[in-house]
Amino acid sequence: MLEIAFTLFGAGVTWLEVVAFALALGCVICNVLEIHWAWPLAIAASLLYAWLFFASRLYGDVAVQSFFVVSSIWGWYQWLFGRRADARGGVAPLQITRLGRRRVFAVALLWLAAWPLLGALLAHFTDTDVPYFNAFPTAGSFIGQVLLALKFVENWPVWLIVNAVSVVLYGTKSLWLTALLYVIFGALAVSGWRRWGRIAP
Repeated sequence: MLEIAFTLFGAGVTWLEVVAFALALGCVICNVLEIHWAWPLAIAASLLYAWLFFASRLYGDVAVQSFFVVSSIWGWYQWLFGRRADARGGVAPLQITRLGRRRVFAVALLWLAAWPLLGALLAHFTDTDVPYFNAFPTAGSFIGQVLLALKFVENWPVWLIVNAVSVVLYGTKSLWLTALLYVIFGALAVSGWRRWGRIAP
């Protein structure tokens, strides 16, 4: 899997990255369309990307991918069987909804607080050369995944920011196919934001 499949912008692209790219792209397309098969695709893609990022010393991303594997099992369950209180005081199947301003503010504060903390942990306990750069999208990815699993529209702007930063991060590591994937993810995040925004009450 670590053999070179082809060269992109002067850097070798492994078969591992190619397969992970395809699975992750399918996952996000299914997320945008609210198809629950996104979650098993996420599990497979995350396992492969954890391997790839470990080889690239992006340990924050290894942690994210490991979290994605576990949270995708939970997210799959939520999309199939999850319930939420409805406006009438009852309980209904999990539907796309909005966080509301106060919770958006709380999520933003959580992200900003987690970023330097995670960066310090990466700097102290790993040999990564980009601890704080890696920490910002890592913290955002944890938040985005939980919001996605609970079907909050605001997961999409979180992913849009994560994707934009990740494009630059992966470019610095010459993971060009993955950087391209995150450009595509950015476009899909815009699409998901618009589509879910039309569905949400």
